[in-house]
Amino acid sequence: MLKIRSEQLKAFEPNVWLAFENEMVAHSKAYAPVLTGVLTEQQLGSALRQAINSAQHYGFTNRGPIRLYIETMFLCGSYFDSDPLYTNISAVLRSTGDQMERAQRIHESINWYIENVSGPNNINVRTALEQIVVFAENPLNFRENTFEQHMLDEMHRAFPKRASFVGDRALQALIESAREKARHFDLPALRSDALLVILSYAFGHGCTNDPLYPWISQTLADPRIKGPAECARRLEKKAMTWLEHVLARPTSEVEI
Repeated sequence: MLKIRSEQLKAFEPNVWLAFENEMVAHSKAYAPVLTGVLTEQQLGSALRQAINSAQHYGFTNRGPIRLYIETMFLCGSYFDSDPLYTNISAVLRSTGDQMERAQRIHESINWYIENVSGPNNINVRTALEQIVVFAENPLNFRENTFEQHMLDEMHRAFPKRASFVGDRALQALIESAREKARHFDLPALRSDALLVILSYAFGHGCTNDPLYPWISQTLADPRIKGPAECARRLEKKAMTWLEHVLARPTSEVEI
């Protein structure tokens, strides 16, 4: 049985918590079958612990708000609360007021996003992933003086609904964050910068340390990989494998 104990979750008695943890594991597998299907029990537990602790940080201690936080994590990445693409959600999280009222506002925002940005049966999400594959399969020559505009154009082309929804200022902040991560991992510019921008756009700005996507952090930290260039090549290859796995599923099950 999977255990996701949290010492901070004081709102639950031990016997109630056991039922809750089992409920969240089962709910996660039903809510995000593609993401949870490639995670081990330990990896899923780590992701859920992180989500529960983060939810508590924002005063979410009731079952409904915590479950909503977990669902939002699967939709937007584990670090959605600090992601420049989801400032509308983080603003509600940081606002004052009753947790149920704040959760309701986030719930309504997420429902609107799914309907108007993800599209019916996630059709816009699938198209975006297909466009990312096209981008990865057709290496382009990047130049420093045009890099940001090039990436803005690519993000608008791959997922125009999301790009229009969040706006170029948020996209520029995402580009800057991704490039900082590329430098942190000493990855060679500029192709690696582009790779991390696209991964951040697809999986969230914290994707390099997101327990939902352990293949990213494991590749970046793998001591067996010799040199930054090989690390970047391996990461790109794994990203393509993951995308192909997701696109093999029915459109309605496609998740990012």
